[in-house]
Amino acid sequence: MTGLGVVFRPQLPPERLRSVVRVADEAGLDELWLWEDCFLEGGVSTLAAALAWSERVRVGIGLLPVPLRNVAVTAMEAASLERMFPGRAMLTVGHGVQDWMGQVGARAQSPVTLLREYLLALRGLLRGERLSTEGRYVRLDDVALDWPPPAPMPVLAGVTGPRSLRLSGEAADGTLLTMNNPPDAVRRARRIIDEGREAAGRLGDPHRVVVYLLAATGPDAQARVRAEVAAEGLTDVPGVGVAGDAGTVAKAVQEFLAAGADTVVLQPTADEPDPEGFVRFAAREVRPLLP
Repeated sequence: MTGLGVVFRPQLPPERLRSVVRVADEAGLDELWLWEDCFLEGGVSTLAAALAWSERVRVGIGLLPVPLRNVAVTAMEAASLERMFPGRAMLTVGHGVQDWMGQVGARAQSPVTLLREYLLALRGLLRGERLSTEGRYVRLDDVALDWPPPAPMPVLAGVTGPRSLRLSGEAADGTLLTMNNPPDAVRRARRIIDEGREAAGRLGDPHRVVVYLLAATGPDAQARVRAEVAAEGLTDVPGVGVAGDAGTVAKAVQEFLAAGADTVVLQPTADEPDPEGFVRFAAREVRPLLP
C-alpha cells in the first residue's frame, strides 16, 4: 500500500507538536514522522505524546540512535507503546550522527557491529523471546519482556552506506532513507537491501522502504527548497527536493514509488512558515493524487 507522511521537524518547539498532530489526525494524513536530532527533542517522549493526542494517524520515530539506549530499554518503551496504541507506533533505529555520539561519549568504534547486534536483540525481544547474548556491544543475560507486543512489532533501520543497507536487509523489517537519496539512489539502495535479504534467506519477508522527500509549496517554495538543498551540499544532485503545487509534489512522490519506495514522507523545509497548513496540503491535496 502506498503511504504518504509528513515530518514534524524538531526545529519547531515541542509545544507546537500537539497542534500539528491534531491537524494530521483530522486531515486524514497516513503517517506523521518525528526526529530525534541531538540536541533538540526526545524521540520516545514526543512519540508517546503524539499517539496520545491522536486517534488514527500512524506516528513514526526516525530514528533512535542506538548508542544512546540500552536495547532492553528500547524494547520496553516500544512494547509499551505498541500495547497502548496497537499498530500505530513505527520504530526506526540507526547509528546516529557520529559527531553527536562523540559529544555525549557514546561513539561506537564499530557502528555497523553495534547496529547488527542491536537489531537482532531488539527484534527478538519484541517477538517475546528470552535472550542471553554476549556481543561486542549488546550483552543480555536471560532477558525477556513481561509485556511484549501481542504480535511482533516491525523495526526499521535508518541507514545510508552499502554495508549498512545490506545489514538492514539482513536484520531489519524495513529501511528509512534520508532526503539525500533521489530516485536513482533509492533504486540502488533497494538492490543492496535485497542482496542482504537474500543472503539472510529473508526474501519472503516484507521489507518496507520509507524515503524522506524535501518539499515545499506556496509562493516562496522554490527559494526555500533551493536554500536547504544548498545548505546540505546537494546542489549538484538531481532529484533532491520538490517545490510547487499538489500535482508537482505528487509527481515527484510517484517517481520515488516507482524507484522502490513504499512510503514517501514529505519533509518540510526548516523554515516552513505554516506546518499545520503543510500537513493539510499533503493530506487533502497531494494524497488524493496518489495510487
